[in-house]
Amino acid sequence: MKHLAPLRIVVALLAGALFGFGLSLSGMLDPARVLGFLNLASGHWDPSLAFVLGGAVLVAVPGVMLQRRLRRPLLDDSFHLPEKTEIDGRLVAGSALFGAGWGLAGFCPGPAVSALSMGLVPVLLFVAAMAAGMMLHDQVIARTLPR
Repeated sequence: MKHLAPLRIVVALLAGALFGFGLSLSGMLDPARVLGFLNLASGHWDPSLAFVLGGAVLVAVPGVMLQRRLRRPLLDDSFHLPEKTEIDGRLVAGSALFGAGWGLAGFCPGPAVSALSMGLVPVLLFVAAMAAGMMLHDQVIARTLPR
């Protein structure tokens, strides 16, 4: 399958570009729109994110159903699915941290990386902080916490 590595890169880039285009088209690169969805008490709730999430589910469900029928993916030897299925303290803490960051900044990783194309300083700072947090986790936290 090593001979397919360049094709896998091209497919990944196309999928990422399509994802970023969809986020941009739907307005999800605007943190104010995301925060408008998350702030139910504002009196100006913006339901647009719910429609974007619904569209994502409509695309993902047939993909998952297809994946379950296949023995292996087209461009790899096997599917790389999570092996760990139980909910533990690390998952809960990570989810809470993700949710807090999303609620405070209005960005999650996908839209933040897509929004880099706008060259706005707050986006650059968010992505830099996100990358620093990922490196801190990989280099320090993941090595010290029990699995």
